[in-house]
This record gives sequence, C-alpha cells and structure tokens, in this order.
Amino acid sequence: MSVLTLSKHDFDVFCEYFYKKTGIEFDESKRYFVDKRLLKRIEETGAKSFRDYFISLRFESSQKEFQNIVNIMTVNETYFYRKEHQFKTLTSHVMSELARSDRNTDRLLRILSLPSSTGEETYSIALQLMENWPGLATYDVELEGADIDTDVLERAQEGIYSRRSVQYLPPDVLKRNFTTLSGGRYQISEDIREAVHLFRMNLSNRDDCRKLRSYDVIFCRNLLIYFDDKSRQLAINALFDALNPGGFLFLGHSESISRMTSLFQVRRFPESIVYQRPSS
Repeated sequence: MSVLTLSKHDFDVFCEYFYKKTGIEFDESKRYFVDKRLLKRIEETGAKSFRDYFISLRFESSQKEFQNIVNIMTVNETYFYRKEHQFKTLTSHVMSELARSDRNTDRLLRILSLPSSTGEETYSIALQLMENWPGLATYDVELEGADIDTDVLERAQEGIYSRRSVQYLPPDVLKRNFTTLSGGRYQISEDIREAVHLFRMNLSNRDDCRKLRSYDVIFCRNLLIYFDDKSRQLAINALFDALNPGGFLFLGHSESISRMTSLFQVRRFPESIVYQRPSS
C-alpha cells in the first residue's frame, strides 16, 4: 500500500496557488501544518497523488473543493471580548462621533466584522453596543460578519460556544444573553443571532470586495498579518473603499498600516489607535 507524500515542489505549487486565490501566504515554517492538512484532504477525496488532486482542484467549475481546502487551511482562534479596549473605544468615542455627523440623518449606522470566524468577534460587537452605547435606543445599527471559511460561518449562525470562548464575559452579560446547554456549552440568544447578517467573502477577491460598500465601522483584526505586502496593500485599499467618508477601521494591535498608505488618518483615543477615512 503506497503512502501519499508531498515533495518540496508540490508544497511550493500548492502554496503559490493558495496565495493567488486568497492572499494568504505559507512559507517553509508552515510546511508541517500544510502537509498534514493537505495530505489528509487528498486521501479523503480518493485522489491517487497530489498531481491528480491538484488538477481536479484547479479545474473544478463549482470550486466546492477549493472551499473545502480553504476551510481546512484557515486558522480560527478567537473568544468573546478579545482585546476589549478596542470595543471600549467603539462605544465610548467612535459611535457617538458617527451619530453626531450631519450625514447620518437616516439614523442608520453600518458595522462590518471580518473575519467573523465562529462569531465571537461579531457578537462581541453586538453585546458591547447593547451593554455600553446608549445611542442604540435612538439609532439603528446594521451589523454584518464575513469570513472566507463557510464552516465557521455555519457555526457562527448556530451560536454555540465552549466555556473557554465565554470566559472573559461578565457573569451578568453571560446570564442575560446566553442559554446554558449541556456539556459546559452556551448558546447566544436567538434575537442577537437573527440581528446579525453573516456572509462569505474573500478579501483578496476583487469581485467580493466590490460588494463591500457604505460601512461606518469595519473591524478587521488579525487578518492582515497572514498577507504579504502586496496582498495587504490590496486589502487596505478595499477596506478604504468599503468605508463611508469619516468611517473607522479597527485593526489588530500588531497591525500598523501607517507606513503602507496615507489614505487613512490616524486617530488616537485613550484606549487604542483607530484609522479613519477622511470626510472629504
């Protein structure tokens, strides 16, 4: 019985293809991670070799298998209220500033969270607004979450989480907004799940990016670190275009774009730094 293996050439070919399609770059340090997941998927499909599998992957019209490999290769490590100081900036400063702007005469504010992963990031925004922004009683807020991984979007829609995922939530917030299930699991309320629109999108795909428009706030934390400079620049431009004039972009604490672009103004709030699209 033959054992499937990946040569250095196979690894390079796959990584180049995956990068072109997603903007996510795997270098040699990720070789074990990629090999293990890719070989397992090849075996599951019944392909006889990497070459057979890769030919099928490239020319499959439905792209269903490519979506399967994306779901396998993307990392989704998150929890509720991660880096809470940025949420405090949102509720203490950003939302009120947006609400005061003249252009919001329709009293609708739109927020996008990507990657949404299994939902903790997106639902954290919802909880923070409900708990800490009085303007929610006056202004309509439309909250959306997007991710390239369809499996995690399904899990986000279900809204069931482990004790580890909710460990940093205040007990009263957990009690008010979650149902306790068996096995130490918690499900976020149906009202919150129905209020959030979740959808698939690839920030490296120009057609997908064209659909992102008219947001007042975008949370895009800990995604750009997986891109190289070229992909990162394309993503930054797409995020800029997706924001309304005066809109705000929240990035991960290790993600600075000041040296890469002059499109955004840097706003320094007491809790964190945020990037703003100029109003004019």
